[in-house]
Amino acid sequence: MLRSLCAERLFSWIAIIILERVSIGFKIPSYYLLTTEHLHLDMAMAIPSKIGSLWVQKLQQRRVPAGVLAVQRPNQVCGAAAVMSIPTSINELSDEERCKLAQDLGYLKIGKELPNDVSLNDIVRTLPKEVFELDHGRAWRAVLTSLAAMSASLYLISISPWYLLPFAWAVAGTAFTGFFVIGHDAGHRSFHANNLVEDIVGTLMFAPLIYPFEPWRIKHNHHHAHTNKLEEDTAWVPIKEEAMAGWSPAAAAAFKFFLGTPLKLWASVGHWAIWHFDLKKYTEKQKPRVLISLAAVASFTLIVLPVLTYFTGFWGLVKYWLMPWLGYHFWMSTFTVIHHTAPHIPFKPASEWNAAKAQLSGTVHCDFPAWVEFLTHDISVHVPHHVSSKIPWYNLRKAHASLKENWGEYMCECTFNLRMLRNIFTELHVYEPKTALYKPFDWKEEEPLFAVQRAVIPNMM
Repeated sequence: MLRSLCAERLFSWIAIIILERVSIGFKIPSYYLLTTEHLHLDMAMAIPSKIGSLWVQKLQQRRVPAGVLAVQRPNQVCGAAAVMSIPTSINELSDEERCKLAQDLGYLKIGKELPNDVSLNDIVRTLPKEVFELDHGRAWRAVLTSLAAMSASLYLISISPWYLLPFAWAVAGTAFTGFFVIGHDAGHRSFHANNLVEDIVGTLMFAPLIYPFEPWRIKHNHHHAHTNKLEEDTAWVPIKEEAMAGWSPAAAAAFKFFLGTPLKLWASVGHWAIWHFDLKKYTEKQKPRVLISLAAVASFTLIVLPVLTYFTGFWGLVKYWLMPWLGYHFWMSTFTVIHHTAPHIPFKPASEWNAAKAQLSGTVHCDFPAWVEFLTHDISVHVPHHVSSKIPWYNLRKAHASLKENWGEYMCECTFNLRMLRNIFTELHVYEPKTALYKPFDWKEEEPLFAVQRAVIPNMM
């Protein structure tokens, strides 16, 4: 009883913080300012009464006049959004037109097209030398931070009543993502000066995720070498119309359901399963190290998970591992698709591909809520990471500031907002290489699956 009361009180304050701060991610308060009466009426059935009461008290302290619904215009960067077709070259647009296009698509800014004579080395040379320096102390503190965050979130799961478990799982999944980011730095050789230490750390941090470190490292480095290159990029492969023509009705329904809805934000589960366990995808030279990683994953799967199940039951396996694991894959998918899939960012064939354009202009910077960025070690500050994967996570913000100062006019920026996600779910499905544009699965005739989403998902930043 005491544990339940403590958990409810703790999550009451967490809920208040989330309700207050969710606008950081979705910008809701710039559109609506709800009074206590509206909130109490609309949310009384959605949240526990004690949480609702505490939230009402917080709102009353703000002295919002009772019975008033104040509607504010969003803080627009570029004025009213305009519906317009996307040109094959961003350079065809004026600054004002690009600004309007950005807002219409859910972005803060769409940069100009980088000149053809600028190389990736030209961009790297403008970065301060200190952003490449390793700080072993900060690297190990990140490990401790993720271990502490995961331990705390598992404790929250253990004391949470059923209706608060989604909050605990969300925190645990985000903390779990921190494990991946540490292994991610190790895979890029930006964690420690000793590669053996990096291999050990990467393998251990990836094991609870059932992610084999070496297969991931090989394929992920290939993604960096061929970002947004047709037929080569292994991170997010666009669907082409000729591939759709070969789908059976069942396959078409499955692809549309999983890649044309919010379930797309868990698509990395499929990527994980397809790319990282098939030895045929690796050379004979790579296989010994790949097998070591597979053995580490197998050990966790066959030892740790059965022990967890033995002591906590099948529900314990779901509660303490599966749901946080799915939370991790939510962020894995979300980061990847937002960073590399946008209506105005092309996938190019090898003959037309330009490394500098793909890494600087073809990678989107997205601001997420501060608590997410903290627990995931700033992996969302992604443009400098693609300009040079040798930059450790703790120097990404300084590198990003330098890139904005020197190359900002060519960069794309957004916040984590519903308008952008709505376009990703309902419009960015089938890629046409000739026009370098996306079209929705139902481009011939609107289908109910997408019509409902277009009607229901708010078109707001």
